[in-house]
Amino acid sequence: MGTENVPSSVIQFALADKLINIGRANSLWPLTFGIACCAIEMMATGCARFDMSRFGAEVFRPSARQSDVMIVAGTITKKMMPGIKTLYDQMPEPKWVMALGNCAISGGPFAFEGQYSIVLGADEFLPVDIYVPGCPPRPEALLQGIIELEHLVSDWKRWKNPEAA
Repeated sequence: MGTENVPSSVIQFALADKLINIGRANSLWPLTFGIACCAIEMMATGCARFDMSRFGAEVFRPSARQSDVMIVAGTITKKMMPGIKTLYDQMPEPKWVMALGNCAISGGPFAFEGQYSIVLGADEFLPVDIYVPGCPPRPEALLQGIIELEHLVSDWKRWKNPEAA
């Protein structure tokens, strides 16, 4: 009747999509998964001192099927890589990946000529969304990474930019 020539991209539920994305950003469920010393910092971030729950990300899930954020925390070996990939594939959509620490970003101190067992970064086999540098990164850095992931998911700013005002 008048909608035959209307492209599908014009018909959207913008307000509903925006509300859903804000809900997603404020209830990120990370996978309980740590493979090296950065995992200790990730556990410390979940403690009361740093209060990860104020960002809605305190529910560390024991199963990949219940998670939407994979925090790769630590050194990735070539032997561990297929297991990490399997866990990523088991996560439901939408899903995000955060590389926590220098080893997960670039191999860290283990990246040298002649090494044969270390993967030089999670982005070699996973689509990494957020990089949190440090060796090991402080819990505050992980919290900043979660805030950046919230911005990526919903384009909603928790705090306003004072320079833009």
